[in-house]
Amino acid sequence: MTAFAPLLGLLADVPDPRRGQGQLYKLPHVLLFSILAIVSGCNSYRGIVTFIDVHRHKLNATFGLKWRRAPAYTAVRYILKGLDPADVEVAFRRHAALLQAARAAPGKGSIAIDGKTLRGSFDHFHDRAAIQVLSAFATDTSLVLAHVDVDEKSNEIPAAQTLLAELGIADGAIVTLDALHCQKNTSTSQRNSASP
Repeated sequence: MTAFAPLLGLLADVPDPRRGQGQLYKLPHVLLFSILAIVSGCNSYRGIVTFIDVHRHKLNATFGLKWRRAPAYTAVRYILKGLDPADVEVAFRRHAALLQAARAAPGKGSIAIDGKTLRGSFDHFHDRAAIQVLSAFATDTSLVLAHVDVDEKSNEIPAAQTLLAELGIADGAIVTLDALHCQKNTSTSQRNSASP
């Protein structure tokens, strides 16, 4: 439990999309168990529920819960689809910052920024292109510090400039990007955002 206490505290700050009487399963635990299920290879709502059901006794003992059964997959789907991605991203970034501060070696680190297209995220029926995500990865601690979705009608360049500004990277940190980002605005955006 102690290893997950900081993350549970941050997940408690994510607003719950459910009404008060529909909260048999507390949101921070549902989110944490969903994360654990996904990291363990589950890739569906039913997979998440199966993970919780298989490990329910261990999860109850570890987290002091009294769940008699796993939530229904429809409940997990309703909870996860009802979340505001921006609120979850805030919790994710705060957790990454805590881990980065605890694990970072003294001195300036290096951050790799790279974009990826999510496989299977396209939708031909609704004429939507695949989702592109730009991530900031701290190479010294092997942590993803943040990520942003690349606008469908744009490219990585403005997303990288926004991400650099939001991260507030320390002066002297090494930031690596693809050659696509060799532009005046990208190279100066980090310096301008760090100066008072």
